[in-house]
Amino acid sequence: MSTYLWIDLASVVVPVAYSFHPRLRFQRNWPALFAGIGIMMLVFIPWDVLFTTKAVWGFRQEHLSGLRLLHLPIEEWLFFVCIPFACVFTYHAGVVQVPNVPTAWARWVVPILVGLLLIIGSTHPDRAYTASTTLLLAILLALLHWWLRPIWLPRALLTYGVLLFPFLIVNGLLTGTGISPEVVWYDDQENLGIRILTIPIEDTAYGLLMFLMTVLPYEALLARRVQ
Repeated sequence: MSTYLWIDLASVVVPVAYSFHPRLRFQRNWPALFAGIGIMMLVFIPWDVLFTTKAVWGFRQEHLSGLRLLHLPIEEWLFFVCIPFACVFTYHAGVVQVPNVPTAWARWVVPILVGLLLIIGSTHPDRAYTASTTLLLAILLALLHWWLRPIWLPRALLTYGVLLFPFLIVNGLLTGTGISPEVVWYDDQENLGIRILTIPIEDTAYGLLMFLMTVLPYEALLARRVQ
């Protein structure tokens, strides 16, 4: 089994197993979750294909099974299923275990974050990964904060803060922390060149964008189910 596939499966095995816990019963939300993942992938897969073919990033063959679809390793496709699954499971567990979370802080944190992302993206138009990730995340956060105004946004942002620790483990393994050569490589001419251990700092924005783009349709579908 390939290194990348092991990482994918290790990321999701506990969330899948605990989905059936009688207190969580997360399996009831799987239809909404997989629909959300599918909608997110409509954006992320073409983006990934483009950046892979343009060598903004790529994959070390020695860590792959060799199976590819649309220029992407099959393990990369599974990444976009396993990681959002684990993230939304954590989000759901938080809803069940901690039903009330503070929200007032989001009124000023989100605008500051949007402003910082817009500054970074607009001042680095020549760096494809930096500009695309920061600007897309800024647009999504702005839409959520000022237009859609979902009540779940503060919880989602708090959940992502919790998820940053396992994020550092998984992305660290993929980008070369403890593994040589790395599973996924990046052209530092297309990013800021700032790394957390071996992880490009843009990956933190990329992960939040992927998470929010999954939660948005997931929550919309759950709301329709309740009605």
